[in-house]
Amino acid sequence: MTTSIELEPTAAAEIAGDRIGVLRAFADDLGRRGEELGLIGPLEPPRLWTRHLLNSAVLAPLLVSGARVADIGTGGGMPGLVLAIVRPDVRFLLIEPMERRCAWLTEQIERLGLENAEVRRGRAEEFHDAFEVDQITARAVTALRKLISLTAPLLRDGGEMLFLKGASVQEEIEAAAKALRKHRVTDVSVEELGIGQLDETTRVFRAKIVRHG
Repeated sequence: MTTSIELEPTAAAEIAGDRIGVLRAFADDLGRRGEELGLIGPLEPPRLWTRHLLNSAVLAPLLVSGARVADIGTGGGMPGLVLAIVRPDVRFLLIEPMERRCAWLTEQIERLGLENAEVRRGRAEEFHDAFEVDQITARAVTALRKLISLTAPLLRDGGEMLFLKGASVQEEIEAAAKALRKHRVTDVSVEELGIGQLDETTRVFRAKIVRHG
């Protein structure tokens, strides 16, 4: 029996703007096939929009137009593929180690006609000497103290971290003090996104890497 997919919230069109049609197409396929492919759990289709898609999409205004962004551990597409849909003016590298998830992401990029995203199979640390990006995103990957060390080498000097985090983000920041110092992470802040749009807002850890000066 197919689990019912959450009805699209009224805030979706406001958040996605003129990209809502593409986001709907992705939501429909993920809702129908995601559990079968092991991308989402059996409890997720009834909260697909609010917990996953819009939770990711509200990060879009923090991305810089023309920026090159790496999304670490993209999985079923959150937040990287969702952001690539909503922000066609930003270029995305979707970093994912699992082959079947990479296949899904590649399929979606082609099916949705996204020209601003490409998939790189592997773990973040495997790309430390491969490229540098302007901004880096991640959602539900690992604790902040580990995530800092995994992602800092991928950022250019002055580049920005944008990590979606839960209610314990302040505790994670305190536990990551050593990693923050080691990698010269500065301008640390936590922002709450989706206020007035989502019943459950999104917390994002924001910080910059400053290697010189």
